[in-house]
Amino acid sequence: MAKKIVLVDDSATVLMTAQMALEDLIAKGVVQLDTFDNPKVLVQEVKNGMVYDLCITDINMPQMNGFDLAKTLKAIPNVRTKPIIALTTENSPQMKTQGKSVGLVGWLTKPFTNDKLLMAIKRILRIR
Repeated sequence: MAKKIVLVDDSATVLMTAQMALEDLIAKGVVQLDTFDNPKVLVQEVKNGMVYDLCITDINMPQMNGFDLAKTLKAIPNVRTKPIIALTTENSPQMKTQGKSVGLVGWLTKPFTNDKLLMAIKRILRIR
């Protein structure tokens, strides 16, 4: 069964780049990728019963920042324990500390390489 990854970023370029990075895993049926350019839409989907295995979120988005998204998702029972990682231009120790405090388990800095993204996903989802 494919692992479901949700990626939330207000940049269409980032969504497309990540999709291309995951092409092989998607083609092999190892992962399924759902992308959202608005975190509020993801929250509504989850409240409607959608479950994911990993959430990757940008931090700076106009509708809702990644920290608030993480806090909101951690309050929803069916995804409370699911891992969330940041994919962001932010890199300050303060931001990373804030990320940990809201339950983020990883931090990738943009621009990212396909290898770094794949390594993080494989490590968190235990994919070989």
